[in-house]
Amino acid sequence: MNLAVIGSGGREHAICYKLKQSPKIKKLICIPGNAGTQKLAENIKEDISNFEALYQIIKKQKIDIVFIGPEQPLVDGLVDYLNKKKVRVFGPDKFASQLEGSKAFMKNLCKVHEIPTADFGVFNNIDEATNFIKQAEVPIVVKADGLAAGKGVSICQSKEEALKNTKEILKGKFKSSNKVVLEEFLNGEELSFFTIVDKNSYLFFGSAQDHKRVGEGDNGPNTGGMGAYSPAPLLTHELKEKIKKKIIEPTLKIMKDLGHPYTGFLYAGLMISKGEPYLIEYNIRMGDPECQVLMMRLETDLLEIIDFATRNKIKDLKIKWTKKSSITIVLCANGYPYNYIKNSEIKNLSSILADKNNQVFHAGTYEKNNKIYSNGGRVLNITSLSESLTEARNKSLSNLNKINWTDGFFRKDIGWKVINNK
Repeated sequence: MNLAVIGSGGREHAICYKLKQSPKIKKLICIPGNAGTQKLAENIKEDISNFEALYQIIKKQKIDIVFIGPEQPLVDGLVDYLNKKKVRVFGPDKFASQLEGSKAFMKNLCKVHEIPTADFGVFNNIDEATNFIKQAEVPIVVKADGLAAGKGVSICQSKEEALKNTKEILKGKFKSSNKVVLEEFLNGEELSFFTIVDKNSYLFFGSAQDHKRVGEGDNGPNTGGMGAYSPAPLLTHELKEKIKKKIIEPTLKIMKDLGHPYTGFLYAGLMISKGEPYLIEYNIRMGDPECQVLMMRLETDLLEIIDFATRNKIKDLKIKWTKKSSITIVLCANGYPYNYIKNSEIKNLSSILADKNNQVFHAGTYEKNNKIYSNGGRVLNITSLSESLTEARNKSLSNLNKINWTDGFFRKDIGWKVINNK
């Protein structure tokens, strides 16, 4: 089979890594890809917001299935566009993509259908938002309604800070947002819960725990993700069943009832408080960097999974995972998540021996004259698989120390709550 992967991050590199292992893969292309994907697939440079140009590439390359990695083209309706062209595509349509594309849509859906979530208000007027903030208890969670590359959420420790962040969002700090969601703060443990969905059924697709804050000890501003580990020890069988019955299944029923059955990966960002799950957010795609750790643990052929899902036969599959633990540590450009350094050479990457237990997934990289350069932001994902989380982290840290790049930084404490509590 011929597959196209849309995207250029660490998530897409991990997807290509797993797809390439399938005996059924004939041709693999990545649009636009990065310095890592080009070792596995043919990179084709194209603006992924240009749907017609993407379609022409897909047609010319005789692609059987398109896998869309990032959220923006999903929210913009790439699935709908390709469906009209009779292209098999993995991912939700534009309407269903509002589950991530609009936090207000998701929160209102929870309210109407009694899906457990934090109390909230949605505002496009600063006066009404101010009144809500005055009456709320701190900390207050302030969220941009639309997509914000993982940086649209602030946990504010004072009402003044909440008001400042609210004003910035309503003044257009994030271009996709003209509304703000204000939420109560929930105490508990975060959990990433993944499912793969077709029009008829769904399957659990693993668990992980992400580290959003830029600083060690989970301090500093939110980012797209500084590291992750899988599986999440927090997820018991009992909790898994609660999440399915109280959150996942009601959501899928609602989308079907609305005439837009959900398809693709559905990732629930949850807060577990006193043993009960609360929906914090939905993501309409694989997490990044959670995808990287899940792909290391996945034992079933990913191409077969996607093939079955796009033919609405997911219920016929049994997905197998190794019991080993995987961890990924994200190497970022200095200055991230704000103004960061670009175009500096990363040396000594070849000293890390890639195998089934150790991988370097590229994100913000490009190759020039056989040298690897940083393109800024989150640059590399140093990922390891081992019998224990502690061993996996030690492997990743050891591999990170082999890299010669003075313009980057990383968190040394990924998995700290679990490892330090053992």
